[in-house]
Amino acid sequence: MHKYLKALGFDNIQTRSDLKNLLNEVEEKCTHQTIVSYKPGEDFCELKKEYGQCMGIALCGGLDEREYFDPYYYLPYFEGSGISTYAEIAVERKIEKEQYLGMCEDSKIGISLIFTIQNGIEYMRERQAGFPADPTTSVTLSGLALSGMILLPVSKDERSIKTEKEASDNRKMLINAARNGDQSAIETLTLDDIDTYSQVSKRLANEDVFSIVDTYFMPYGIECDLYSIMGEILAVRKRKNIATGREVYQMKLNVNELQFDVCVPVSETMGEPEIGRRFKGTIWLQGYINF
Repeated sequence: MHKYLKALGFDNIQTRSDLKNLLNEVEEKCTHQTIVSYKPGEDFCELKKEYGQCMGIALCGGLDEREYFDPYYYLPYFEGSGISTYAEIAVERKIEKEQYLGMCEDSKIGISLIFTIQNGIEYMRERQAGFPADPTTSVTLSGLALSGMILLPVSKDERSIKTEKEASDNRKMLINAARNGDQSAIETLTLDDIDTYSQVSKRLANEDVFSIVDTYFMPYGIECDLYSIMGEILAVRKRKNIATGREVYQMKLNVNELQFDVCVPVSETMGEPEIGRRFKGTIWLQGYINF
């Protein structure tokens, strides 16, 4: 069973029988169906059923000449809003199934972002139509979290905010220059990291780490599309899973100037989310490529 079903409010799925009944419901009562030519005599089919606003389950499989649907895998999804990043995206198919991972580099984060592609079947169709294998376009990112913690914001004055913005813009320029092979930029970034480490080490003696670190975005564990994040809450709304009645928070976050939405169960969230406060948790990162 998929671990992140619980992020959408499906904490009632305990056995393989429960899962089978849920997937049968997705197949029989799907709200969206997409088909693309896959192999001679077989099409690839994606069935989606919404279980709340912007969230649901996608069931993917093969469709033969007799219209028999053979399910291969399923995917709990949460659709984000807006544009998270513009970048060149490298797309790779998973070894064991017709599912795709995307990777893009964003100078705001400073690391390569790897995410599960939500509209993989659309990518298959675009590729067959002659679309570039590694397109340069926009991506709408979103995350599923099993639990989370709400933290108070860090107090800042206008001068601190302006200084941080200038430092962030300068760092993004240096990162872009370093990627193009600028040795001076690489050395400057290295020295800046050493200075930052020294300053943080001194402050940790008398301050809490979350009063020093405002937001962060870093890989978590050995799965390539899992990340530990902390970001400022820009918007928050409470939604309900129509099948189970469980409530979830859907929040728009600003993490290192990267904006995306996160879905987390209300019962597993410590604290009350409000605009201006911070959310801390581990997310499974998904992305929708805007072709």
